[in-house]
Amino acid sequence: MVIPPPVRPPRIINYLKPYVLKMHFTNKYVNAQVIHTPTATVAAAASSQEKLLRPSMESTRDVAAAAKIGKLLGERLLLKGIPAVSTFLKREQKYHGKVKAVIDSLMPESVPLMLRKASLRVARCGGCPDEHSGFIMAVG
Repeated sequence: MVIPPPVRPPRIINYLKPYVLKMHFTNKYVNAQVIHTPTATVAAAASSQEKLLRPSMESTRDVAAAAKIGKLLGERLLLKGIPAVSTFLKREQKYHGKVKAVIDSLMPESVPLMLRKASLRVARCGGCPDEHSGFIMAVG
């Protein structure tokens, strides 16, 4: 028996998006992809392994490469019409270095992002009609 999800007000649904950002860093490359969780399909992806990107990069594994991957992924998300993305940082991932470069370069492309780590969730508001400081923080 399938239990339907709870009915939520539309204001909350704007921030609970089904698209999740996954990042993978190896010793040679930086990979980032956005997964549509209900269908388990890759909505958009960018990698420093792409042949068109390699000549324009000095290194395929540093923070600058991660920033370029985030910017490219943001552009691809806008082309596909994906309104917002959430990300879950693993326990060993900190908001620092390559992770920060991908996330920070993804946000200026006007893709609202929800960052979740442990029990603290921080959401960057994408211009909603509510009046607040631009960040929404919730514990739970």
